[in-house]
Amino acid sequence: MNTTTLQSPATTTPSSRPPIGSSRRRGVPSPSIIGKIVVLAVATFLTLGPVIWTLWTSLTPQVAGTDRTDFGLSAYLDVFNQVDMALLVWNSALVTGLCAFGQMFTAALAGYTFAKIDFRGSRALFAIVLATMMVPMQVTIVPVFMLIRGMGLSDTLLALILPAIPTAFGTFLMRQYFLGLPAELAEAAAIDGASPFRTFVSVYAPLAMPGLAIVGILAFNYHWNEFFRPLIMTISEQNFTLPLGLVSLQGNLGTGSVSTVLAGVVLSMIPALIVFVFGQRPLREGLTAGTSK
Repeated sequence: MNTTTLQSPATTTPSSRPPIGSSRRRGVPSPSIIGKIVVLAVATFLTLGPVIWTLWTSLTPQVAGTDRTDFGLSAYLDVFNQVDMALLVWNSALVTGLCAFGQMFTAALAGYTFAKIDFRGSRALFAIVLATMMVPMQVTIVPVFMLIRGMGLSDTLLALILPAIPTAFGTFLMRQYFLGLPAELAEAAAIDGASPFRTFVSVYAPLAMPGLAIVGILAFNYHWNEFFRPLIMTISEQNFTLPLGLVSLQGNLGTGSVSTVLAGVVLSMIPALIVFVFGQRPLREGLTAGTSK
């Protein structure tokens, strides 16, 4: 009896080892893994290649009258000498920040209303909100401009902020997020005597922070790089945002100094890159919140 028990490990251990010459040997990746590495390497090169080229070209401007390039920050100094970067960054930060905050506020209220409050015509009204997502901006820009001019706000930063606060996509996103939260929370709050607005502020809004972070980050990235609406709504240079102000750098293309133009592009990317670095965690948590339930 004892002899059988002692000999059993010796008879089963060799059979679990991979045979000599098998492809499963440690250190030899399979063809499928090699194919994935190649695909990822190509995708990484196509994604980061233009960014690396832009950064390198901005740091190596061409010396005037020669074919020689000089490594340094002279192209960035040219940008600060040719445009008022402080004013452009301030205008873009003010417009983008207020648009993002306004969209988070209106999307939270509208999404909660469509998801948790039952009223007559809610489905038809929500369908109208979704239909506005299908209308391109080029169709609505003229009526919006006439309305803004009638209010006496043309050529102001408010002309860029006020029309951008309502968001159909943010309303749709927050409605779906609030639908995923249990209705028993509202019932418990109602038993304690809380009003619908108090239930929204104290119960549902804190739970919807990952969804609001998605709305805010997407709004920031969109309005920071927005060019078409500022081109129509503003005339004075003191009201230009960063993408519109950097257009004046195109004059450097005639002189062959493409490094100055690309230096302005790199400077405009820095705030968006900072938001991406600090916002990728709440963005990832918000996008994957429903998958873990």
